[in-house]
Amino acid sequence: MEEELSEGCRGKAMTAAKVATCSAPVNIAVIKYWGKRDEKLILPVNSSLSVTLSQSELKATTSVSVSKDYESDRIWLNGKEELISNPRLQSCLQQVREHCSDPTLAGAHVHICSKNNFPTAAGLASSAAGYACLVYCLAQVYDVKCDLSLIARQGSGSACRSIYGGFVKWDAGVHDDGSDSIAVQVAPASHWPDIEILVLVVSDAKKEYSSTIGMQASVETSELLKYRAKCVVPDRMTQMETAIEKKDFQTFAKLTMQDSNQFHAICLDTYPPITYMNDTSRKIISLMTKYNSLQDEIKVAYSYDAGPNAVLFVESKNVPELLSLVKHYFPPTEEQSNYFHGVDLQGIKDLDKITVSSIGLSPSVGALKYIIHTKVCYMAIFGSVPYITNWEFMIT
Repeated sequence: MEEELSEGCRGKAMTAAKVATCSAPVNIAVIKYWGKRDEKLILPVNSSLSVTLSQSELKATTSVSVSKDYESDRIWLNGKEELISNPRLQSCLQQVREHCSDPTLAGAHVHICSKNNFPTAAGLASSAAGYACLVYCLAQVYDVKCDLSLIARQGSGSACRSIYGGFVKWDAGVHDDGSDSIAVQVAPASHWPDIEILVLVVSDAKKEYSSTIGMQASVETSELLKYRAKCVVPDRMTQMETAIEKKDFQTFAKLTMQDSNQFHAICLDTYPPITYMNDTSRKIISLMTKYNSLQDEIKVAYSYDAGPNAVLFVESKNVPELLSLVKHYFPPTEEQSNYFHGVDLQGIKDLDKITVSSIGLSPSVGALKYIIHTKVCYMAIFGSVPYITNWEFMIT
């Protein structure tokens, strides 16, 4: 970890610092969370359900050091020191300190260094991984025993789901204090091991509208959001949990696409309208829809969070064919040498001419930044809690 962290985290040698380092995964909601009934406590208007992705390609890594020698709390994100006064960050720190079981840490300050191995604020759930990682690390050094999803939720709502691996539900809850708004694992990754994921990165740029701003606008102006939360999501959650229990990919895939479509319809129903997808995003939807229509069954499901990047769910047996499809219609330019991440290109054949003719779309060279192949995460948080003396904080 020390070798991976940024030069921006280098500091003077400290003594008797209590240290924890861990990494946490991204999760992708298949039943979306969009809108809060309480902005301060981050209580959602509806329950949601997600798939936690393997850390092999997408993760946040955080180190936390607590010491009474530190003069103040400080934080570095991706090598740059940031203001620690962020209200959500302060909320997490406050909650952790209130639940601290180690009386020797009273009055101690914390230094935090965190980094992602993927773009931040680009619609790839960086805040979910980041806050889950942060809260877990803080809980280790402060010896916190409570449900960590309650605290992670107050940093970033979807962070509560990244506390667990596999398939995870975030219950909206009904209590005003948020005590019943927690994440629970619906099923471990081992329950359905042949679900795999392709992430088609359309853009790694920071999105124009943050999720926080977008949600606030939708809650205030979208009638579709209210209808969805009350009339659609409850039944959809039940159907999705049943599909996962039965390993029913057809139902899982259809619900995933329907919920993604409805989420973005809410964004358009918001006034002024919010658009997270772009032309490439919409072409991916068209391609997957045409591809599925040529089959006797649904072979791939798309999902989009608040960004233009596509997340494709597919059964293991169909991964090579899907890679052939994506490679044909979204080939890299000659300059894109690091285009495939986690992809074994051996055995990937050219798309057959009948499929190409039936789909009828033209290839878009260089339309994607890169492609990530990954699986469902078995164990969400990886970490250790060493005690170090004469420790130079976050040396690269």
